[in-house]
Formats: sequence, structure tokens, C-alpha cells
Amino acid sequence: MAESGLLISQMYDVTTVNFRHSSLLDGSAVQVVGKELYVLVDEQARRKLLLDFSEVRFLSSTMLGVLIELHKKSQKIKGRMVICGLKPGLKKVLKIMRLEKVLLFSDDEEKALRMLEARPK
Repeated sequence: MAESGLLISQMYDVTTVNFRHSSLLDGSAVQVVGKELYVLVDEQARRKLLLDFSEVRFLSSTMLGVLIELHKKSQKIKGRMVICGLKPGLKKVLKIMRLEKVLLFSDDEEKALRMLEARPK
């Protein structure tokens, strides 16, 4: 089984997910990542997710689908998800696709934590 390459940590009441691989293009790898992300919402009911893409340079359309599905799952449990650290090229692609109308984006982790109203547990 492929390694997801996710580093999951807790900061205050926010679950932070750092993507350690620079490329999220391979279908089977994206599937593994998706399953691990979905567990956070479906099984662990994590309501505040911060996804840090600082290390990521390439995303597949399948990975974008995973992010949209994760957003929907998060909304179902009255949660919020913020994506931060996108490289300019990725940010441009997501803007062209008009995903800023669906997903929340932040330039950095500090702003993302404010958007999520991070609080000590």
C-alpha cells in the first residue's frame, strides 16, 4: 500500500494536515491520501481542518475532486476547511477553475488559523 505522505497534527482545536510529497498526480497515491483525509471527518469528526500545501508543486484533477469531496463531508458535520501555502502556479489554476467560490484559501498558516477561529481545547 502506498504511503499517504501526510503529516497530521493538532494545533488548538484545529487539525493541521501537511502534505509532504511535492506531487499529487498518481491515482493510487491520491486514493490513499483521500481515504486518510476522509477518516478525519467521517470517523473522527474533526470540524476544523487546515490543509497546508506548502510542499506541493503538482496536483491532479483527481486530487481536486478529493478536496471538493472533503469540503462537502466537512460541511455535513458543520465543519470548515482552509487550504494554505499554495504555490503561485497552483493558485492560478484553482482560480481559473473558480474553486475559490467553493473552497476557502489562505496565504499562510497564521491567517488560516484565524479564519478557522482556532481556540485552545
